[in-house]
Amino acid sequence: MHTDYLIVGGGLTAAAAARGIRDVDPDGTITIVSNESHPPYKRPWLSKKLWAGGDESRLWVELPDVRLVTDRQIVSLDLGAQTATDGSGDEYRYGKLLLATGGTPRRLSGDDGEVVYFRTLDDYRRLRKLADGSHVLVIGGGFIGSEIAAALTSNDVKVTMVFPEPAVNFRLLPRDLADFVTEYYREKGVEVLADETVASVEGTRVRLGSGRVIEADAVVAGLGIVPNTSLAEDAGLPVDNGIVVDEHGRVGDRDDVFAAGDVASFPSPVLGRRFRVEHEDHANAHGKVVGANMAGADEVYDHIPFFYSDLFDLGYEAVGEVDSRLGAVERWETPLRKGIVTYVDADKYPRGFLLWDTWGKVDDARERIKAGKPVEGAELV
Repeated sequence: MHTDYLIVGGGLTAAAAARGIRDVDPDGTITIVSNESHPPYKRPWLSKKLWAGGDESRLWVELPDVRLVTDRQIVSLDLGAQTATDGSGDEYRYGKLLLATGGTPRRLSGDDGEVVYFRTLDDYRRLRKLADGSHVLVIGGGFIGSEIAAALTSNDVKVTMVFPEPAVNFRLLPRDLADFVTEYYREKGVEVLADETVASVEGTRVRLGSGRVIEADAVVAGLGIVPNTSLAEDAGLPVDNGIVVDEHGRVGDRDDVFAAGDVASFPSPVLGRRFRVEHEDHANAHGKVVGANMAGADEVYDHIPFFYSDLFDLGYEAVGEVDSRLGAVERWETPLRKGIVTYVDADKYPRGFLLWDTWGKVDDARERIKAGKPVEGAELV
């Protein structure tokens, strides 16, 4: 079959790209090929709203006029012939190609067949069945691990968390805040095993590096993702912690191949280096701009993405480069409960903002980063 625009991947980025194409080209044919059995959906709901009573019927993302092919994996590309082939042998001839292939969860070694690697709607549904009145071991204390542990505990599930860092969200939060969150989890009833590793997995029986054995009813792992770059690599496209794109989303100086979303390593003109971002706002914004560029627009992607999280009744929005290895200037309205953390470089220029229980400041934070002025004293957004 022939399609004007072929999108490989069926997530939020793919849906946003289709909308971006339609904004510029109302008539071109669009085909989305997804290895999932579902149409695009709001992935953040899987660790947030659905556990808080959200209606699964509102999970789905609206698509423009497209041909959606589910349960198919594109396995090879012929860039010269402008064709893609799926695992069933069907061939797609395209005019423009978008790689929105996302990522695959990092896995544990050993007999991990019963581990839920939390990523998809099917993973959520599986965990929801396993978690009813049970004891769940959550492996990982980062973004996904912390959200899942809070969501399960809030649904009367006994939770044990295991991770090698000294505190929850250690790579994201300043140490004092990370320590506070860790103790807060313990107060909520979560057994938090920090500075602990997983030595072996046998079904739902997990042996820790300390020698302790935990026999849970279910094991869920939130260990981050590895970008799905093999399709691009096999086709000879540039890859470096993701598929390397320019400021328009083009790959390898080609006018017919693009990449966007979780899998794309993109240049930030504001922050002056490359990033690969795995959050909803970037998926939507990058997807839409790159989709428009596929259809002939010439937009530069200069958006500074934000993300958000709900951890029991703690919540935050974060903008830009939020990394605990950076310097931090903290201003608290209520110590460790409500305030703003500015992440700064060695010269005190702002790189990112953590808006901790502080709402309506995302655009202000973006403007402060774009302004490129050093932080003086406690002056923040």
